[in-house]
Amino acid sequence: MRKILIVVDMQNDFIDAALGTPEAVSIVDAVKRKIKSYPVTDVIATMDTHDRNYLSTQEGKLLPVLHCIKGSYGWKIRSDIAELLHGARIYEKPSFGSMELAEDLKALSEKEEIELELIGLCTDICVVMNALLMKAAMPEVTVRVDARCCAGVTPEKHLAALETMRSCQILVTDSAD
Repeated sequence: MRKILIVVDMQNDFIDAALGTPEAVSIVDAVKRKIKSYPVTDVIATMDTHDRNYLSTQEGKLLPVLHCIKGSYGWKIRSDIAELLHGARIYEKPSFGSMELAEDLKALSEKEEIELELIGLCTDICVVMNALLMKAAMPEVTVRVDARCCAGVTPEKHLAALETMRSCQILVTDSAD
């Protein structure tokens, strides 16, 4: 069985810039260790990607903080993580979830047996959205999230998102496992 790692939005703006948090900074080393544990051919990354008109979008009106503007410093994947992703497929996504990624993985799952593991930011927004998209598209594929390699907007929202994923039969690995 092929195991695929999905590294969600490990971008500067979510780690220590526009929307960064101490919790996001604290997972960087664990994320790097996890990436190193997979062959680069089995690593996929996503990038939250917005245009300069972000504040006029529905998301921008509800979260009026400019972030992940394509080409900006904040949009880039943190450099020490980006080095580990050299050769990995990267999906730019204009929304929380990537339909393109879910569709591509579904097509792959029809050709070979796969298992998916997600890590990254933010647990309660893009990680949960992508995990749920993948589970909906591929109900018989094991979808796993490593809680030690994720951080939410707040610690409470991180825990709530993990519980939501558990309720939807996404396997959550945490320090107790």
